[in-house]
Amino acid sequence: MVLRSSKSLLVAICSFFSIVFSNSLLAQEAAAKDGEAKEKKEAIDPAKIILEHVGDAHEFHFFTINGHAISIPLPVLLYTSGKGVSFFMFSEFKHGEETYNGYRFIEADFLKAHNLENVKAADGKTPLYTEHKIYAVDANGMPDTSVKVYDFSLTRNVTQLFISLILLIWLMLGVAKQYKQGKGTTSAPTGFQNAVEPVITFVRDEVAKPNLGKKYDNFMPYLLTVFFFILINNLVGMIPGTANVSGNIAFTAMLGIISFLVILFNTTKHFWLHIFWPPVPGFVKPIMTPVELLGIFTKPFALIIRLFANMLSGHIIIMSFIILIFIFGAMNVALGWGTSPFFVALACFIYLIEVLVAFIQAFIFTNLTAVFIGQAFEGEHHEEEAHHS
Repeated sequence: MVLRSSKSLLVAICSFFSIVFSNSLLAQEAAAKDGEAKEKKEAIDPAKIILEHVGDAHEFHFFTINGHAISIPLPVLLYTSGKGVSFFMFSEFKHGEETYNGYRFIEADFLKAHNLENVKAADGKTPLYTEHKIYAVDANGMPDTSVKVYDFSLTRNVTQLFISLILLIWLMLGVAKQYKQGKGTTSAPTGFQNAVEPVITFVRDEVAKPNLGKKYDNFMPYLLTVFFFILINNLVGMIPGTANVSGNIAFTAMLGIISFLVILFNTTKHFWLHIFWPPVPGFVKPIMTPVELLGIFTKPFALIIRLFANMLSGHIIIMSFIILIFIFGAMNVALGWGTSPFFVALACFIYLIEVLVAFIQAFIFTNLTAVFIGQAFEGEHHEEEAHHS
């Protein structure tokens, strides 16, 4: 009897401690999960920061102080079939926290938090999940997938493109005015004209003349415009808070398409004869013809990708070095402060390299454009040489 009572008491005690310990372990596990979730939430997301820096936006964001963003909002121009045209400033959205006139600026985190990343948009094909987009919303502030929003807003890439264009026209008209006044012709050039003139003569003597021959004078306006326009956008994009327009594929694609059209409009019969009847043995012609025809399109594609990749990669590398400071600082404060001078030095070094790359990429794009244009009427050079001989 006593033995049975002892066994029963022992079972009760073991059961009590098992329940207590299991609840304690479950509580610790739940607390650990909450801590991990909080840590993940507060952790730095390098990809998101870099994409925000190199991507487009509806404002020029400079920095944030105590949760208050210092930025310049840009105009928002929207159109929907039911509401018509809506025009207001991006600041009305309060960085996505408020709805204005039936619209809301929503980021990917909001969609993921409400399990909307796989919902189809108004066209029924593309996912609703995207980064930084303005949606038509319902009374609850949730995206209304039945409404198609056409966004014609002046984003920072477009705005900076206009700024660079105005800056280019203003600088070049100032130089032209000085030449009209006799400076640089009857007297030595001064000021900004003195800095621009060697660049113009360099493009003429080292780019246009060797590749275009006697026709170089016809293409100098285009080559100089391309060179200085790319250069100005490259340099302005190096200013903190501005947009990296040259690192946008749409910008480089338009430049490549324009150069492509200039090349096509200057082709001759010799050019097309070389494409469809290449000077190779007869059995190789069927193989070379598609290759030569494909080469017509790969040339502007090379212009587009080269400029885009080089200008984008430099900004990504600089941002990566800066973000590494905060990543190490999150791991250990002393480690963050200790490594910061090294990463800042690396970022400054790459920044100086990027200034040099800004000039190099403008030159390469202009030089290759001249080379491709020259190849378009290459047969004429051979005829002229044979005629003179």
